[in-house]
Amino acid sequence: MSQVSPKEFQGNWFYSFWKFSRPHTIIGTSLSVLGLYLIAVAVSEFRNYSLFPLFGAWIACLCGNIYIVGLNQLEDVAIDKINKPHLPVAAGEFSPTTGKFIVATTGFLALLLALLQGPFLFGMVAISLAIGSAYSLPPIRLKRFPFWAALCIFSVRGAIVNLGLFLHYSWVFQQSQSIPSAVWVLTLFILVFTFAIAIFKDIPDMEGDLLYNIKTFTLQIGKQAVFNLALGVITVCYVGMILVGVLRLAEANSVFLVITHLVALVGMWWLSRKVDLQHKSAIARFYQFIWKLFFLEYLIFPIACLLA
Repeated sequence: MSQVSPKEFQGNWFYSFWKFSRPHTIIGTSLSVLGLYLIAVAVSEFRNYSLFPLFGAWIACLCGNIYIVGLNQLEDVAIDKINKPHLPVAAGEFSPTTGKFIVATTGFLALLLALLQGPFLFGMVAISLAIGSAYSLPPIRLKRFPFWAALCIFSVRGAIVNLGLFLHYSWVFQQSQSIPSAVWVLTLFILVFTFAIAIFKDIPDMEGDLLYNIKTFTLQIGKQAVFNLALGVITVCYVGMILVGVLRLAEANSVFLVITHLVALVGMWWLSRKVDLQHKSAIARFYQFIWKLFFLEYLIFPIACLLA
């Protein structure tokens, strides 16, 4: 029997940890922390900026992110063996004990680091972790119900994270705690966009959800209907942002806002025509593309604010 060297074991462990953290959510969290920082800088009169608030919020939010997605994996091992067999706990790369240790540690660190940095960051992290726990843990386990599952996801990523981060940065910069229109516009966009992500993510997971009685919109109304609904919701987001640019409703560069969102909207519809809903891999690729659009917004909109 071949032995695994310490270096190979370490590399395998970190790769498993990376999968355990759900990379697409880590990227989304990182960009939201950066994006709200840039918007706070753009609308603030404070000029002695430091990267320490950005770095501190980032680490606290990453720990909170790993807690939430890790807890979900620990509660969904049987389902993941069907829907997502590559995940570390489902694949046997991490034992449940290891998963619990990671979740407990990151949850504790998220709360501690947020508490040390300020009341708004702590409130944002604490509320996010509470909702993430209610989403996954029995007896509440809100993920069993389509409406409440979607509400959990888009309330955290859409409202709580955006508003909480901006208020935190404003508090650090010693600015007024009033929230400018640019933040409200981004929050509304992300809130609605995240609803599309929340319903779309269940399309490729029908088999496991059906077996373990996880009621989703996909099981209730079908793949094609959910696919069309998600496209419609994202279209509303982009058309709304284009109108914000045309009507100059936010502290952002209107020309940049209109052009970038028009390009993203056309690109999404062009790619959507090539998706075969009978192939799980095709659905998964388009789902990842939707996440890329989500990531991109946290770059496009802050840049538009900086260019204003």
